[in-house]
Amino acid sequence: MPQFDFTHVFWPQIIWLAVFFAILYFGIVQATLPKLGRVMETRDNQVTGDIATAEAAKAEADRLKVDYDNGVAAAQDTARVRLGAARTEATKAIEAKLAAANAVIEARTTEAQASLATARTKALGEIESVAADAAATIVEKLTGARPADDLAAAATRAALG
Repeated sequence: MPQFDFTHVFWPQIIWLAVFFAILYFGIVQATLPKLGRVMETRDNQVTGDIATAEAAKAEADRLKVDYDNGVAAAQDTARVRLGAARTEATKAIEAKLAAANAVIEARTTEAQASLATARTKALGEIESVAADAAATIVEKLTGARPADDLAAAATRAALG
C-alpha cells in the first residue's frame, strides 16, 4: 500500500500541503479578511456610538433630575411661605373673632351685673316691705296698736343693717 509507505510520500505530501495552504490562505483569507475587518470596524463604531448615546442620555437624565429637584425645592419653599402666610392670616382672623367674642361677653357680663344689681335692689326693697309689714304685725299683736308705716320701715332698716 503506497499510502502507508512514508519514506517516498513525505516530501510530495508536504509540498501539496503547502500549495493548498497557500491557495486557501490567499483565496479565502484574503477575500474574507477585509470583510471581517469591515464588520469588526462597524461593530466597534456601533458600540462606540451606543456608549456615546448612553453617556449623552445619562447626562440629560442627570440634568433633568437636577432641574426636577430644584423645582421640587422651589415648590416646597413656596408652599412653606404660603402656609406661613395662611397661618398668620388665620391667627389674625381667630384673634379678631376672639376679641369680638370677648367684647360681646364683656357687654353681656356688664348687662348681667346691672340686671343683678337691679334685681338685688328690688329684692332688698321687697324684703324691707315684708320685714316692715312683719314688724308692724308683731308690734300690733304685742301692743294692740299698729305703728305708722314710716316708723316700721325705719326700724326694719336699722335691724337689717
